[in-house]
Amino acid sequence: MNVIDAAIDRGVKQVIALSTDKACNPINLYGATKLCSDKLFITGNVYVGSSGIPKFSIVRYGNVLGSRGSIIPRWRQLLAEGAQELSITDPRMTRFWISLDEAAEFVITNLNRMLGGEIFVPKIPSMTITDLAEAIQAGIKTKVIGIRPGEKLHESMIGEDDARHCFEFDDCYSIFPEVQFNEAQGSLISAFTRSGKNVPEGFTYTSDKNKQWLKVPELRAILQKLGL
Repeated sequence: MNVIDAAIDRGVKQVIALSTDKACNPINLYGATKLCSDKLFITGNVYVGSSGIPKFSIVRYGNVLGSRGSIIPRWRQLLAEGAQELSITDPRMTRFWISLDEAAEFVITNLNRMLGGEIFVPKIPSMTITDLAEAIQAGIKTKVIGIRPGEKLHESMIGEDDARHCFEFDDCYSIFPEVQFNEAQGSLISAFTRSGKNVPEGFTYTSDKNKQWLKVPELRAILQKLGL
């Protein structure tokens, strides 16, 4: 709310909030606060009044490769210290993955096409935790320690209820607001959605049912390219 109020007070034209897959069907407090953030930024478009600015939109993506505190730096540290095995919570676990450069580019792209109120979700690949371990070090042993409290087996970026007002485009999905903020914006959204297509009834976008997958060779090549 502080960001929303400050943007309105200072006449900022556009604001994009960064969301996460944890905000879709959240099961822990972090995910719940991110979902709350999403709802506030979407409703910020009503809060601006007749001026229509700022426009508030959201980008939602999965785990960022090599981000601070993520599993890759942690595993690299353990291996450097002489670890002979890597701990994993569940061998079935899957995650969406995106590089830092790809995430930044996605934000910039959507600054140029946002209308206000959308949640932009990139089409990005999934991977299994066991493939990631193998990509980091071939033949490494793994130790299953069980899923931690508040952790999901698979992540979701679009839930079934969001699918009712979600459109698919070449590079992303866009969840449009259920409420029309003003007539002008409603007309723009109608024009924009004509370049996409409705997702099918019951559609969900989850890391375990993704159409794009990174296998060990691709993961290893990406890690080498990014120096991770």
